[in-house]
Amino acid sequence: MGKNLFQKVWDDHVIRQLDNGQFQLFMALHLIHEVTSPQAFGMLKDKGLSVAYPKRTYATVDHIIPTDNQSRPLADDMAEKMIQVLSDATSEHGIEFFAPESGSQGIVHVVGPELGLTQPGMTICCGDSHTATHGAFGCIALGIGTSQVRDVLASQTLAMDPLKVRRIKVDGKLSVGVTAKDVILHIIRVLGVNGGVGYAYEYAGSVVDAMTMEERMTVCNMSIEGGARCGYINPDETTFEFLKGRERVPVGFDEACEKWRAYASDLDASYDDEVLISAADIKPTVTWGVTPAQAISIEELVPSPETVEGLDKNLINDALGYMKLKAGAPIKGTKIDVAFIGSCTNGRLSDFQAVAKVIQGKTVAGNVRAIAVPGSEKVDKDARAIGLHEIFEAAGFEWRKPGCSMCLAMNPDKLVGDEICASSSNRNFIGRQGSSTGRTILMSPIMVAAAAIEGSVADAREVFGLMEDAS
Repeated sequence: MGKNLFQKVWDDHVIRQLDNGQFQLFMALHLIHEVTSPQAFGMLKDKGLSVAYPKRTYATVDHIIPTDNQSRPLADDMAEKMIQVLSDATSEHGIEFFAPESGSQGIVHVVGPELGLTQPGMTICCGDSHTATHGAFGCIALGIGTSQVRDVLASQTLAMDPLKVRRIKVDGKLSVGVTAKDVILHIIRVLGVNGGVGYAYEYAGSVVDAMTMEERMTVCNMSIEGGARCGYINPDETTFEFLKGRERVPVGFDEACEKWRAYASDLDASYDDEVLISAADIKPTVTWGVTPAQAISIEELVPSPETVEGLDKNLINDALGYMKLKAGAPIKGTKIDVAFIGSCTNGRLSDFQAVAKVIQGKTVAGNVRAIAVPGSEKVDKDARAIGLHEIFEAAGFEWRKPGCSMCLAMNPDKLVGDEICASSSNRNFIGRQGSSTGRTILMSPIMVAAAAIEGSVADAREVFGLMEDAS
């Protein structure tokens, strides 16, 4: 019987079984940022410990950094202190720090892949739940907490239980206007926010095989929203072509590819569960509630609590009350106040290229505040080199500096009051975007663009005249 990728990577990195039954797993790559690492460095100092493998650790700033003015010292004293603590700690321990204006700063899950630090067959961890993004390269990539960040800094190992593996095959061909974001929102809608608890998700099938690396990262990014501990895609020629020539990719690329290729799941590998999803069932998808699973296609009506019983009925009632939506009404046409394109889910160059392609000659509605935030300094530089920022600005978007921005409430980019935001980010939890009454509707970047232009949730296929190829 063959092995799946999870089993192969696990076997290559497991050290021993601990007395408590868990396993000690070596971490090939540790990524840190300014929010969960300062406390961890403080714990090391208290115990008189050093960083075990500083050359396997890389730091950036993303969560708290403002996206308008990044001049130091930052206006927010706490944010300034967090960045300074990270800068000092990385200097003390010999860790490479991608500081602002270094050319490499950005969202941790954008920076790792674009520099080539993320490579197939690795175990990767970071004190951020969306570390699963790196699984797009054929990795076991794990989000960890602050105490675990401390443990990895001190030992380069993580204690954990092995996971079951569910293979999710998405077969067929996506319709025009349906994106990778729609695919993962649909998967989470089908399997639920707790469906992946105890699992690693292996994404497969013809749809996934045809995706670019940036699309694959979008899918893997939201594995955690489906309850999975991590998500991955088997490495293939698309993976290798993306990595070729990147700054941190090892010398001897052809030999490395042969090694990486061997990590892919064997044809006779076994899985704990398998799910088949038809591409034909996936439409442009948006959330209506307060979890990513509370989603519908743009063509559907907001669900009614009267159609279900028990806890589900209460959950729908509570979500509708918070979102101020009417059961049985179309989601299309829901007025928005803010449009946000960015985040570790959809803040890469191809995301902005896809939007720029359709918004030329169109203008953001007068009632909408629209911002576009590149995921890294490199994305910003590359976008500016081909004039994307000018296209966005001409349409009425504000083009910002790199950072997590409005994905979460740790920087100045926040909703005000009960504003409703069309967002390309990954979470629509209550208060996620900085206001206890602010409301978030998740969707793909081109759907955000359509909503910004219409001033309300809209079907990008209609707004931009996206048509199926007659051939």
